[in-house]
Amino acid sequence: MAIERIVYLNLATTNTKKLLSNIENALASGGVEAAKDVCRNTRGPVASIFYQRLDRSDEGVEMVEKSIVSYGGVQMGLMEKGMPWIALFIALAPMLGFMGTVIGMIEAFDAIAIAGTISATVVASGIKVALLTTVFGLVVAIILQVFYNYLLSKIDSLVNDMENASISMIDILIKHRVATPTMKA
Repeated sequence: MAIERIVYLNLATTNTKKLLSNIENALASGGVEAAKDVCRNTRGPVASIFYQRLDRSDEGVEMVEKSIVSYGGVQMGLMEKGMPWIALFIALAPMLGFMGTVIGMIEAFDAIAIAGTISATVVASGIKVALLTTVFGLVVAIILQVFYNYLLSKIDSLVNDMENASISMIDILIKHRVATPTMKA
């Protein structure tokens, strides 16, 4: 799940400066439809948001901004998909390890009860189970925590990129007179 999110988020990364430049060139040469084609042929949430913005460009800047906020929320949900499950596994892994610790200690005490004496050989296998399960639980949690933090930083970076690029996109639309501010009576 963590690897899928890493691949998805890395594929969602777009060179927004290049995309904005391509959209501006398309608007200048071929209009809104040409700019929409640029967005259709570019992967990632920024291109999807720009497409939505261009699709509503005839409705005025206010409507464009509202649609972008809504569609930005959809894109955000797609980027965060699966993150709660990763967080759950980070919390569960040490708990399962500690449960194994308890089971191993129970085995050690059962061995003592059966043998009737305490010796290292009697309790060694139970303690081994206890230690191994603790180690495995902690290793899984540590690895997942590293992935989780990387994913959170990647999502934050993409969201900041989307917000900055959205501001630039509105400026481009106004510059090319594709979206004009609506007048309120």
